[in-house]
Amino acid sequence: MPQDPNLITMYTCGPTVYDYVTIGNFRTYTLGDLIYRVLDSRKYKIKYVMNLTDVGHLTGDNEGDADTGDDRIEKSAEKEGKSAREIADFYINDFLKSFEELNLEKPSKFARATDYIGEQIELVKKLERGGFTYETSDGVYFDTSRYPDYGKLSGLTAETVKEGARVEVNPEKKHPTDFALWKFSPKDTVRWQEWESPWGRGFPGWHLECSAMAMKELGETVDIHLGGEDLRMVHHQNEIAQSECATGKQFVRYWVHGAFLQVDGGRMSKSKGNAYTLADLKEKGYDPIALRYLFMSAHYRTPLNFTWDALNGAQIALKKLYSLVGDYREEGGDVDDDFMEGFENALDEDLNIPKTIALVWDLLKSDLPEATKLVTLLKVDEILGLNIADYVGYEIPKEVVDLAKIRQEYRKTGIWDKADLMRKQIEAQGFLVEDKGDGFKIKRKL
Repeated sequence: MPQDPNLITMYTCGPTVYDYVTIGNFRTYTLGDLIYRVLDSRKYKIKYVMNLTDVGHLTGDNEGDADTGDDRIEKSAEKEGKSAREIADFYINDFLKSFEELNLEKPSKFARATDYIGEQIELVKKLERGGFTYETSDGVYFDTSRYPDYGKLSGLTAETVKEGARVEVNPEKKHPTDFALWKFSPKDTVRWQEWESPWGRGFPGWHLECSAMAMKELGETVDIHLGGEDLRMVHHQNEIAQSECATGKQFVRYWVHGAFLQVDGGRMSKSKGNAYTLADLKEKGYDPIALRYLFMSAHYRTPLNFTWDALNGAQIALKKLYSLVGDYREEGGDVDDDFMEGFENALDEDLNIPKTIALVWDLLKSDLPEATKLVTLLKVDEILGLNIADYVGYEIPKEVVDLAKIRQEYRKTGIWDKADLMRKQIEAQGFLVEDKGDGFKIKRKL
């Protein structure tokens, strides 16, 4: 149960908007969408926030140290000859377009880190007053030794970090697990994104933003916090530490981490050239909803291997689903209670979406009336989000029907070239004609 029976608060770590968002990121966002849809279907009121990181995420995170390197937004801006704001705006707009194409429900708010600089500074000040911070030559750091529960989410503590495991870029840190709350601007560098603070001109650390924004928008204790499993080890436990030390309260009641999306059995990365985007998939002729279907073929805690063959299989299955329901009509149909009970039970099994997909195919193969199948499927699709309603109950233009009849006559008399011409004209109008014994059937072209 939520802390407030009338409201569930939910936060998802969103993208760093310095480049196109990968399909790996979208696996996490689809998980958030499914959880939102399930809660909404059960009549909960939900306040859902996703952050957009447009400052503070440094390139050193690639080597396991999020407190070093260049700001990813600024580096991208320098590379593309634009301002940091222009870079962030461009990639946010592209992200939102892909968000819609995957049929993801928009959160109550997309929160940009640069819109919450004041809240982030106030959070650091609060931690400073509590004695949880110290300064080095490059910034203000959180002292993890002051938080006894540090590492409770991931198991990573100062004691488990092996000496010499990586080069310690900042020898002024008291402990390997300490992290930057506020970074000072380098004196010999002009930055686009920097702000005045009580400690000097600079910019917030990457971990700080999520705590500040989540607590500002959702309160000091959040019901559900989502993110990819790569964030569990450091980013999320740092959120916990700074938030709970600032408030003295539990920061998150339920953590949900989605497993990685692998590519051809290995790690997705830009250096390998396999960090595919939704645009890459569309360029090859794939429907974005086919990717959503592929995501749902594996449990969210299980790594999913992306291959082009797997995506192709998902698209074939999706088109088959659309084709089967294309002739169904809702009139006289009622939701099948037995099916819905099984569907809801699968959702209660730690969001077992693959099982719900299997149940959908069982429903389609069943002896239930087509109207009952359709009404039940449309109810189920409020959660699955496969856009089934878009492929049901379409009207076939009279011109297309007339062309199909003429084609049938040509086929009966063996005038195959004219029959083929009619077929092409039918396809040009977005339909397919299938021969059925002595007759034919017209379907929408998918």
